[in-house]
Amino acid sequence: MTVSRDPDDGALAGLRVVDASTLFAGPMAAMHLGDLGADVIKVEHPAKPDPSRTHGAAKDGVNLWWKTLGRNKRTVTANLGSPGGREVFLALAEQADVVIENFRPGTLERWGLGYEELSARNPRLVLARVSGFGQTGPYRTRPGFGTLAEAMSGFAAMTGEPDGPPTLPPFGLADGVASLATAFAVMTALTTRERTGRGQVVDTAIVEPILAMLGPQITRWDQLRTTQPRTGNRSSNNAPRNTYRTSDGHWVAVSTSAQSIAERVVRLVGRPDLADEPWFARGVDRAMHADELDEAVGGWIRLRTRDEVVAAFEEAQAAVAPVYDARDIVEDPQFQALGTLHEIEDPELGPMLMQGPLFRLSENDGVIQFTGRPHGADTDRVLGALGFSPERIAELREEGAV
Repeated sequence: MTVSRDPDDGALAGLRVVDASTLFAGPMAAMHLGDLGADVIKVEHPAKPDPSRTHGAAKDGVNLWWKTLGRNKRTVTANLGSPGGREVFLALAEQADVVIENFRPGTLERWGLGYEELSARNPRLVLARVSGFGQTGPYRTRPGFGTLAEAMSGFAAMTGEPDGPPTLPPFGLADGVASLATAFAVMTALTTRERTGRGQVVDTAIVEPILAMLGPQITRWDQLRTTQPRTGNRSSNNAPRNTYRTSDGHWVAVSTSAQSIAERVVRLVGRPDLADEPWFARGVDRAMHADELDEAVGGWIRLRTRDEVVAAFEEAQAAVAPVYDARDIVEDPQFQALGTLHEIEDPELGPMLMQGPLFRLSENDGVIQFTGRPHGADTDRVLGALGFSPERIAELREEGAV
């Protein structure tokens, strides 16, 4: 799907965002805002670009992750720890609605760029501060990454096989969840600003949003003094719920969160007698008989191809999904119908496919205007629009400030 849009037509057109964050929650939050039309300016150190530019796979020496993470962002360079870089950043913040940063707490203050200084220039500014453990508390200055949040939130403890180790995700899960929380918090602060006329500070601790997504584990501990065990692909709340291998070597996932679906599944696989068992009437009781249910469902599935299984489940109105990799996603007709994937013309690599904005709007829908741009590509133009003369920009570059 190739989409174009007038830059002034975005749902967030007119919103000015300065992204001074790196790896990965802050930049992703800025990306979400940019997808909806915000004018995002990415600020990077002149000599130390965002590490995501070298993170993961590359083609012909061009990083692919940055093409997605840096999309819809103009890029400028500024060494915020230098007097000239501070001058540039204050000028950017003065005209911005939002600044997103993820330095260790206290770093901006050390540079003379804390919220007190920024809000003195721009009282309407929203400063979104993203860090591993938040702006207060004994861990505030610890290095904080998504992996640590996945460990300390309880996610890893409940993920993996019962007799295996705690398991971490193979992607930035905590960062992704924190990016959504940050974008939501920014929009909340901006809405509040409409009433009060004042900006404020958003404090996102990466460890907290993923904790909020993990269900009632805290309440369970508080009330029952029990913790959720690792169950692999099974659930402690219902069964059958697992991944099952098909005869052609693919995998499918089955869910029976609803009682009616569970009944349809056992009828489909030729075991209607299971639905008559006293324990079948409640999900938690079915989960205690997962071995028997998995044998019935898995035995039926492994005699059939993936397409045969999906078709049979669909006809029976039972819940199943094939386990996809990226190739399957690109070829799937549902994703094609939704317009989930967008093809963008990249100046370095040509046509490039990537996942689009998170949702669709009936008006002012999100659009990817351009892919991640080269390091500092827009420095002169952005600084010129801020009132910096060519001579001053040259001086700042000579100083290493930009």
